[in-house]
This record gives sequence, C-alpha cells and structure tokens, in this order.
Amino acid sequence: MTSQVSSTAEQADGALVGEQRTSGDGGPGKEVRRLDRVIIRFAGDSGDGMQLTGDRFTSETASFGNDLSTLPNFPAEIRAPAGTLPGVSSFQLHFADHDILTPGDAPNVLVAMNPAALKANIGDVPRGAEIIVNTDEFTKRPMAKVGYDSNPLEDGSLSAYNVHPVPLTTLTIEALKDFGLSRKEAERSKNMFALGLLSWMYHRPTEGTEKFLRAKFAKKPDIAEANVTAFRAGWNFGETTEDFATSYEVAPATTAFPTGTYRNISGNLALAYGLIAASRQADLPLYLGSYPITPASDILHELSRHKNFGVRTFQAEDEIAGIGAALGAAFGGSLAVTTTSGPGVALKSETIGLAVSLELPLLVVDIQRGGPSTGLPTKTEQADLLQAMYGRNGEAPVPIVAPRTPADCFDAALDAARIALTYRTPVFLLSDGYLANGSEPWRIPEIDELPDLRVQFASGPNHRLADGTEVFWPYKRDGQTLARPWAVPGTPGLEHRIGGIEKQDGTGNISYDPANHDFMVRTRQAKVDGITVPDVEVDDPADESGRGADTLVLGWGSTYGPITAAVRRVRGAGQRIAQAHLRHLNPFPGNLGEVLARYEKVIVPEMNLGQLATLLRARYLVDARSHTQVSGMPFKAEQLAQVLKEAIND
Repeated sequence: MTSQVSSTAEQADGALVGEQRTSGDGGPGKEVRRLDRVIIRFAGDSGDGMQLTGDRFTSETASFGNDLSTLPNFPAEIRAPAGTLPGVSSFQLHFADHDILTPGDAPNVLVAMNPAALKANIGDVPRGAEIIVNTDEFTKRPMAKVGYDSNPLEDGSLSAYNVHPVPLTTLTIEALKDFGLSRKEAERSKNMFALGLLSWMYHRPTEGTEKFLRAKFAKKPDIAEANVTAFRAGWNFGETTEDFATSYEVAPATTAFPTGTYRNISGNLALAYGLIAASRQADLPLYLGSYPITPASDILHELSRHKNFGVRTFQAEDEIAGIGAALGAAFGGSLAVTTTSGPGVALKSETIGLAVSLELPLLVVDIQRGGPSTGLPTKTEQADLLQAMYGRNGEAPVPIVAPRTPADCFDAALDAARIALTYRTPVFLLSDGYLANGSEPWRIPEIDELPDLRVQFASGPNHRLADGTEVFWPYKRDGQTLARPWAVPGTPGLEHRIGGIEKQDGTGNISYDPANHDFMVRTRQAKVDGITVPDVEVDDPADESGRGADTLVLGWGSTYGPITAAVRRVRGAGQRIAQAHLRHLNPFPGNLGEVLARYEKVIVPEMNLGQLATLLRARYLVDARSHTQVSGMPFKAEQLAQVLKEAIND
C-alpha cells in the first residue's frame, strides 16, 4: 500500500514493534497483548493443506481490515516424498495495523506440522519467536528422514524459542471420533485444527472460514462438518489450554487505506481481472490462447470462468499453438493474450516476431520463474528481462511493462493493453512467481476510473493513388503513433496480405528491397521508442538545507516491496537515500537519463545477475551498481537495508 504511515512503522517494516499489554478479554485467566504487526508461517508436507490454511487465515485477516502481504512457497515437485525437506510447503503472512510492503523477513510464529517443516524453516526463525509443533509427527522414523539424531523437542536445541508442543493429529482425531471417519480421513483435518488455534491466538474472525468449508465440501456434508468441528476444536483448545496463556490483537489498518471497497487479491487474479477490464473498456472480446505452465496457469483457470464477459479461452496442445491462436484472434479483431512463463517465452519467440512484423496488438504475459530450462518451476526470479527485450531474431522491438505489487497487476494489465491497442504492437507484461502467488488488499476501482481503450477499426479506403483511385493500404501509418490501421477480416474492400516476409511500406506487399527493409526496421523501432509513458517519479526527501540524497536505489517489478521497506529502514536510521521504481522497461521513461545523472551512486537490486543494470549502463553510460540474488526467493528487507547503508557509506 502507498498511504502515509507513522515514522515508527517506517523504521520497522518486517519487525515486531509497538507491543502493548492488556490483561483480560482473552478467556479465563488469559492475557491479551496488542501488537502493531505479526508474521506467521505455516509449514508442513505439500499434502498437509498449508496453502489452504494460509489462504483462509489471510482471507479472515483481510476481512478484519488489516494491511497484509503473503508469500506462498511451494515444493518444486508436484508430490515430493512425504516427510522430506524437498516436500515442505509453507505459507507466510505479514499483517499489521498500518501500511506494510513485504511478507516480512522472519516469522514471529512458526507452525511446523512435522520434523521436515521444522528443519527447513528453523533457520529463518529469530530467537524468542513462537514455535507450534505437531508432536505426533516427532517419532524416530520421520526425524531420521531429515537428519535429526535426537528429538529437537527434548534435546535443548530449541531453548532459544518459545516452543508449544501440541499433539495436533491426536487432538483432531479425538475431536472427530463421532463422525465415523477413518483415522486417515480424520488426520486430514489437522490443518483446520491448527487454523482454529491460530485464529484464537490472533482474534481472527471465524464465520467466513466455516462458510467456506461448508461451500467447499457441499457435496460431502459430513466432511464439511468434520472440518468445521476440527476448526472449532482448535479454537477451543487455545481458549482452554494453559500452554497458551496469551493471545494477541492487531487492530485494523484504518489509516492505511484510502476510502473505498477492498478485497484481498493475488497477482494472477488481479492480472486476470485487469485483462477482463481492458477488454470491456476497449469494447473488444478477450481471447486467451495458452498452454498450462507454472506459475501462469491460474490466469487461464480464472479467465475460463468468465465467458459472460465475452472471454474465450483456448488451452492449446503446446506453447506455439497457444500464441499462434492468440495472434490469429488479434488479426480477427479481439484483444488477444497469451500467458506463459520463461521456457514458454522461448517457444513463442518466433510468433512474437511475426506479431512485430504484422504489427498487431497482442499481450504476452510472462510470469517469470527460476531458470534456465525447467529450472525452479515454483520459485520466483526476474531473469527474463533480456529475453523479453532481445529474445527474437532480427530487429524486433517489443514494449515491456512490469507490475510492482500483486494488486498493481490489475493496473499493469490495463496499461499493457493501452499500449498494444494504441500502437498496434505485441507487448510483454513481466510479472513473476512472487507477485503471482502473493496477495495484498486491493481497492476495487470505480468504472469511471478506468481508461477508455476503445479503438477504431479500418472501415474503408485510406489512400488515393496518382490516378485518383481510392485503395486500402494496410501499412499506411498514423502520423502520431506510427500505428498501422487494424482491418478486421471480411470487411469489404480491405483485403490485404499478411505473413512473416518483409512488407513494403504503405502497400504491405512483399518486398525484398534493401532500402525498404531499412526503413521498415527503423520505423518499427521508432514506433516503440515513441510510446507515451509517464516520467519516472523519484522519492528523495531533502534535508533541512534542501539538499537531496547522493545515492539512488532503482528497481523494477516485484522488488518494489523489499526495496521500499529497506529504504524506510535506512531513513529511519538517519541516512538519506532516494528511491525510484520502473514500470516501463521499453521504452524507458523520457526523464530517466536526467534522473540517473543527478546521483553519485545508483544501486539496482534485481533477482537476476544484473540485467536492468546492464541496460542502464549501455543506454545512459552510468555506473549502475548491481545487487543481485537468484535464490528463488524475494529479497529480505533487512539484508537489502544493510547493502544500501554500505553503498551510502562507501
């Protein structure tokens, strides 16, 4: 979120601060502590329902009115062996009573469903944090499987933490003994018991989760009621057990949000909604040609549910067929989209080049993930920037737009559609796994706040020959945008040739003329270079003398949250630093060169090996310093803050 927050909050994004104690209201003999933020991580096997548990806790937190940010972390394998470190699935949620930007650096509470979950996550847990452990899983074989020679719950290795041993499996089975379920069926509800316990600890609403469970298992009412019972049992356990003597309150973030109607939204869902909104604002049908690939598949799933908005989705047999169908839909007059991740972009590259040559509007949505090749399918990365910029044969320039937060994916989709439709060009939209799966509150915009994206199709001849004959020239360009006319097939008199061979300027006829090819190449580049994008905005608070900072930190895409959180910490420590963030990566904002020249030092954090920094050095001849990370995880704010402090003092 971007609202103003208190200086205390600005200094401590990602930390547990501002704690106040109040007795009473937490049940008999219970104490309630009021906090301004909390970071919780649920961890267990990929079959333990940690993503569902985290999602439900997030939904109730959003309905309560907290600001929040999430980080789902999936195993790379579809079903890794149970109880192993590669099979651990986790969900981290950071929620607060004020504006926050990241899922947090380290959890204040870890819920570990088995030894593998504990071992995989304990390195991130700070001393003094709460750890809730399912003791039923800490038997000899599961512990040996992950390398525990002794029971960590008994050998003193966890003495630095506040450990709560809870037999989650046993308690769940006991709570469901009257349902006639098998032991295996009953065990599956232990995640709901854990959710109920955490909901009690942090005073989360419960009605929404119970309603959700009954709807999810509507065809199996016994299973629905079993899950509701387990959820309530977890709540009651927290209320009555002596081990949990304290519960916590985090007030709604009443000052963090501008007036409006809000909902919790993930990046992929926001992007899907943005595409639908763009098609409605353009008064065009939306066509998606796609092949399923992690982490982009959710967009295909979501858009397939909205046929009532004129959406058509086509699940092709491969990546090439998906973009080929989408390009055909663009030729036919639709707002055309293809979605993929990095390996799919490589397969689509020839057809993207064809779209450049045909000069048709096409949105290429790349939800970046770890590479190369299959790489890390469930992990995040920003390493497709140079592929999006140059990954085609010949001179084939394509505009690039990158959202910065999950909610911003909605606006970025509208912006990408604006560029594609106005300038008749394919456009890359570069999101990534961190944005796609993460979530935050989103203010639902009013219809009159959305841009008018309507376009005029060619309807008749647009050129007069020397003999006075009126004809249609498919490559006669708009003087301002250099866009060619968009002629829908079947319009009488507008028949024209398409294909990948070079076109003659104006007529669109096949041409091998060297001078014409040089002209067309330069014209397509000039069209992209001339796209109107807003100037980059710089946040550079001046000191008392009016002097700005000497150091600028510049980011793009999903690094916005960690960079901004780190900048808050640096400023909270009394040091000056400026910040700017890029949405448009091709073309760059017109004032970017002037901005970079104002600063002695420019730091560029990226989840790659320095791709944006390379472009900046080549284009603007500035000494842009890279700070890179390719671990499959987003930057941590505290580590980034230390890097920025060192750069300032260097």
